[in-house]
Amino acid sequence: MNDRTFVDTNILVYAHDLDSGNKHRIANKIVSDLWDSRSGVLSTQVLQEFYVTLTRKISVPLRKPTARRIVKNYIDWEVVINDAPIIIQASEIEEAYNFSFWDALIVSAAYSKNVNTILTEDLSHGQHVEGISIINPFLA
Repeated sequence: MNDRTFVDTNILVYAHDLDSGNKHRIANKIVSDLWDSRSGVLSTQVLQEFYVTLTRKISVPLRKPTARRIVKNYIDWEVVINDAPIIIQASEIEEAYNFSFWDALIVSAAYSKNVNTILTEDLSHGQHVEGISIINPFLA
């Protein structure tokens, strides 16, 4: 394992959603620290969900060109392309841990880059999956 951290969609959304209160402050600090350390990891799934959420689901959606510019910035991070082996492994993780397929795909993508930690509020805080620590930074 290494010191890179996989960031789930919800953390990125809170970092950019000015209306998310304390979660915005926490997520913004996390993302800023990961930019500084160059240790953030994302996946194509995260970037896709992030774009849709920013443009359609937050209380004050961003204009599409603005959201697109933000996504382009995150391409500077290490981005996992969810290829066939990652998808197959995700189906195995889904079955083994009784996760949704989409959560299993996050774990599989993170595993493919040998990260230590996944930051998310979608999985159980403190859980270890495939050797990766699941951290909900809003509870930690």
